[in-house]
Order: sequence, then C-alpha cells, then structure tokens
Amino acid sequence: MKDIEVIDNPAVAEASLGAIRTRILQALVQPASATMLAGTLELPRQKINYHLKALESVGLVELVQERRKGNVTERIVQASAASYVISPDALAAISPDPHRFSDKFSAFWLLALAARMVTELGKLITGAAAAKQPLATFAIDADLSFSSAKDRAAFAEELGVTVTKLVDKYHDGGRTPIARPHRLVVALHPTLKPTRHQVETTSKTTKEQM
Repeated sequence: MKDIEVIDNPAVAEASLGAIRTRILQALVQPASATMLAGTLELPRQKINYHLKALESVGLVELVQERRKGNVTERIVQASAASYVISPDALAAISPDPHRFSDKFSAFWLLALAARMVTELGKLITGAAAAKQPLATFAIDADLSFSSAKDRAAFAEELGVTVTKLVDKYHDGGRTPIARPHRLVVALHPTLKPTRHQVETTSKTTKEQM
C-alpha cells in the first residue's frame, strides 16, 4: 500500500468520488471483505459489492487474498493507498496555468503554482517508483505570526532577497551538461482558523497527554 496516491486519470477521479466510496477507501486502509465492510459501514453487502467492483476496476482497490468458506470464496481487498490526492491533470483542459498570472502577490498565482506542484510531484513519484529510485525533494513548513502588515511586508521582502541570492549562487545556468534542473516554490499565506472540531480534538489530546 502506498502512503499517498496521486490520481491524474479523469475516470479514476470520477470513480473515487462519492460519500460511500470515500468511506470504503477510508475503511480499506486495513484489508477486509465485502461482508466485513457491510458490518463496519452499516450498509447492505450488495451495495458494498457494487462500489467495490467500481473501485477495483480503476485500481483504487486491490485483491489481497481469496479464502474459501464452504462453497463461497471470500475476497479480501485493500485500498491501493492510505490517502489520495486528485491531480489537476484529471481536469487538464481547465486546470490553472501559472503563466496566466505571474504576480507574486496574487493568491490565484499561488494556487496555480500549488496545482502545478501536485501535478509534477505526482508524475515524479510515479516515475521514481517505477525506476525504484529515491526522489530528491526538500520542504519547509512553518507557522509564524506578524504583529503588523508592515512586518509581514518586510519579512516577504527579506525572504525574497535571500532566496534570490541563493538561486544566483547555486544556479548552474546551463554551464554543466549534467546539471540537474529543479523547481523552487516559496509561499506565504494566512493560516485557516481551526474548526470547532479541531479545537475540541486538540484540547482532548492535550488533556490525555497531561
């Protein structure tokens, strides 16, 4: 089972959508049969079988084992991944194009860059897995707060200058034939306010750890 699977095929993306199929994929992080799923999800086995066939036909559910129980063969299946991301490639004709914006202060450009990153990483991960080679990536995720809009603007300016200096320092610029091209994306955006459920979950976890 993969940790994350990027779905870039429109048919597979369509097959993955829907409340019941989402619940089935979530439950199939652990192998189970249609009968077991019916009990877990409290749905008729016939309905579970219908959705399982659809998910299996596009590769989102995989056969793990077949067991004989009397005159019946029980099929044990599992989701192909623990979680899924639908790539903008699944909607290639209408996916955002970063070249349409090119404004470092545009949220739409940032979103287009993020969409391109999902698309490219999905293809890179697939290629690296097929070649049985590690994929060289690096990421930083940090939370910070600013006391004023002025401080935020100053931070963004200094960050841009620093990153530009690093790019100028290390960018090969085509001088070396075997140079390996990479893409760098730096993003800064406000964080979402936590939902009531997230606040309650965090509070409960904190109390349990005390």
